[in-house]
Amino acid sequence: MTSNIKNIFRLKPVPAEKEESPLKIVETVNNGESTEESRKRTYHESGYRDSSLNNGNHTALSICLDAIYSKFQNEEKELADKQNKLKEPYINEQKNKETEIKGLTVSLDNKEEQIKEVQQNIDAVQNKIETLKFEINDIPRNPEIYHINASKGASTKFWIGLLLLIPISLYLFTFYISTSFSAFFKTFDPNVSIMQSVLDAQAFNKAWDEGPLEGAFVTLIPFVFLGLGYLIHMFGETKSWLNYVKMLLLFVVTFAFDAILAYEIESKLYELNKTFDSPPFDLSIAFTKNQFWGIIFAGFVVYIIWGLVFDFIMKEHKEKDKIKNEQIKKQKDILIHQDRISGFEKQLEEIKNNITSIKELIIKAKGRIEELQNIIDGVIIPTKEYKSYASEYVQGWITFINEKLAISHPVKQEIIEECKNQYNYNLNKVGANSDTQNSVYVSVL
Repeated sequence: MTSNIKNIFRLKPVPAEKEESPLKIVETVNNGESTEESRKRTYHESGYRDSSLNNGNHTALSICLDAIYSKFQNEEKELADKQNKLKEPYINEQKNKETEIKGLTVSLDNKEEQIKEVQQNIDAVQNKIETLKFEINDIPRNPEIYHINASKGASTKFWIGLLLLIPISLYLFTFYISTSFSAFFKTFDPNVSIMQSVLDAQAFNKAWDEGPLEGAFVTLIPFVFLGLGYLIHMFGETKSWLNYVKMLLLFVVTFAFDAILAYEIESKLYELNKTFDSPPFDLSIAFTKNQFWGIIFAGFVVYIIWGLVFDFIMKEHKEKDKIKNEQIKKQKDILIHQDRISGFEKQLEEIKNNITSIKELIIKAKGRIEELQNIIDGVIIPTKEYKSYASEYVQGWITFINEKLAISHPVKQEIIEECKNQYNYNLNKVGANSDTQNSVYVSVL
């Protein structure tokens, strides 16, 4: 380190001529020297002269170096061509930043337009959702407006029919359980009335007391009649002669089964009350009995009524399903539109984030332009060059100490070391020892 510093502070002879202005030396070439060499020689001579005026005092050197740096700044400021060359990268960067801001501004305008378009899409989809909600509520009242082939009030008719079907079904269960038990398993008591013999309130329990086969028969036989009624409805949905024949056969089977029940019950009642003169029971006798026809009509006619009510509520349910299906379809459309709105909202959020980023970039670019403008308006000091000239100045200062000061060698070395320290301190203070090539002094601090 010491050897390097010694190399920097090499001694140069000092001419006895009068000092010239450093700026003037820069602008002219004397005795065949280059401009750079002339300028360095001038700084060296200034250091020698100032040292002679201050007896090589290191404190005075610190003040003189500050003055030298100020003089160097003024010289650099007057070198217009050099300043323009030093400022050229900053000017180019400023132009690039201005171009960047224009591009960012265009991008910002495009993003603003995108926000409007996305918001319009959201509003349009939201209007569709509101329209679908209104249609869902309006479909049951005005199905024809929505091209739905369904009658108005289908839901109300369906529930009324269902309320009628339930008690009729319970009646048929009660009737067929009681009559089937009476017809096939019951032993009539002559002390019991005819009505109690035909319709037994304990028929279900008594059938299961007779055995599981009897109980299952009595329990399941009403489902046979209900199944026949369901088949009649299904055949009636498709209009064809074959289905009409099937329906007629089902009615005949149902009537025949009711007739069998009535015949068996009437036969038991006849046997219970016959005398030795009574003829054997047959269909001709059964047709003359009121109970025979009463049992048939109490079952078959009610069964016909049950079938008509069942067919009615199934048709109303079908009409109701048309409306319900259309409502479900529109509800699904609402969900799809809501998903679209969610997608638009995510897109909107991304665009807003992009706008925020673009605005931040614009602000940053504008701030950089202001910084560059301050640099351009200010003075750029090449601190690395100053180090070279300051070195020449200190060399001149130390040359005087070595040549002219009549002091002991140790004291002289001590003064020189103090001068070197002041030199290094000055370089650090102005940034000449850093990696920065230039220092910038703005016009307004």
